[in-house]
Amino acid sequence: MIREHDDEPVPGLPERLPGGETVLWQGAPRWRSLARRAFHVRLVALYFVALAAWSGASAAADGAGPGTLAMDALWLALVASIPIGTLLAVSVLAARTTLYTVTDRRLVLRVGVALPMAVNIPLGAVRSAGLRRCADGTGDILLSLLPAHRVSFVALWPHVRPWRFSKPQPLLRGLPDAEAAAQALATALAASTAAEPTQAAPAPAIERPRPPVDVPAGVAA
Repeated sequence: MIREHDDEPVPGLPERLPGGETVLWQGAPRWRSLARRAFHVRLVALYFVALAAWSGASAAADGAGPGTLAMDALWLALVASIPIGTLLAVSVLAARTTLYTVTDRRLVLRVGVALPMAVNIPLGAVRSAGLRRCADGTGDILLSLLPAHRVSFVALWPHVRPWRFSKPQPLLRGLPDAEAAAQALATALAASTAAEPTQAAPAPAIERPRPPVDVPAGVAA
């Protein structure tokens, strides 16, 4: 369920928790992690570095002097600062406006810069989850949902796994305390599974493996 929110009665939540529901963990992504791995600032910077090297080599081959080369490099640096600065600003805003919440009943993603919204994912909708540790010290948690439950790729981006348009997978990005988040989510999912009523009927067609958060570094995002 996706809801816009103006005023939050509880930080990160669109409404007060019902009786008996408890917040287990809350956290937000690091903006540097979003800049590198979601908005690909490094790739954009490398593109302009390569462009500057090619332009400088071409100008030098045509006989341009040091002053001309310096002016060309300065002009290209000014041009490059626009997209790079924009991506950095968006990364900071995305980190400041994002708050992930794990309760004993659901996962809530408060996301959105221009259009803030809260995405509620019941624990019963989660098929599995995986933890990926990143070189910058942060971690990502990837969620796989049951087929009956869908989220919008456009509404959640960049908090979804890239290139999974037909079956979007929510992604908690750049968490500085990813281990604590994974443990809280694993505890909530295990308790949710244990609370499900047992049935004497044959096993259902859709299985939800547990415990879900146990992949040390194997999820590719």
